[in-house]
Amino acid sequence: MSALFILQGNRMDPHIGPNFKVPSASISIFNALGVIIGTPIYGWLIIPYAKKLTGHEQGFTELQRIGVGLAISVISMVSAGSLELFRLNIVRKYDFYDTKFVPMSLFWQVPQYFLVGFAEVFAMVGKSEFFYNQAPDAMRSLCSALELSTFALGNYLSSLLVTIVTNVTTRNGSTGWIPENINRGHLDYFFGLLALLSFANFIVFVCIAKCYRYKTVIRHDAT
Repeated sequence: MSALFILQGNRMDPHIGPNFKVPSASISIFNALGVIIGTPIYGWLIIPYAKKLTGHEQGFTELQRIGVGLAISVISMVSAGSLELFRLNIVRKYDFYDTKFVPMSLFWQVPQYFLVGFAEVFAMVGKSEFFYNQAPDAMRSLCSALELSTFALGNYLSSLLVTIVTNVTTRNGSTGWIPENINRGHLDYFFGLLALLSFANFIVFVCIAKCYRYKTVIRHDAT
């Protein structure tokens, strides 16, 4: 998201009115707004209904929360890919290949940023709770640190994926999926690949989660 969404936004119209331009990176604020708005929505609207459906005191178990977050992340990639496909159709139709900005508002990116933020409300919080609650009592600090290390691992794997896709798609002199001028590339294909990988990740996660047995947590009430 931090790189490719911005790369996509760099080729979209950033103007608000005749004189004001919005930097494409600043649209990422809607990712944070997705978290800020999604958190009370989860607490006030989703949890009460989830309690009735699941019978769980928190609405969802930790693994269920992570699963919902992963599912929403798939939708966010589909949203980004659909937007890029629409943008490239405009490029081809009007021959905007070398145009700096396609006449399409940057704010069309808001849904995909917001969906990523909303996914984080489920997945990130659920993951933190899972690593803490299910860890052995003497290893909670270590497991919380390992949970944070997944961000670093994810960034390395993301860079590796981009490198592999670039090397494969630029063979035989092809411009590849992610060229310097993305108007001549296929960033929509890459978002589609991410959506497929995210969906596969979700399926594998669900299969493993079904086999998991939660640790019995003994609660000590303060006296």
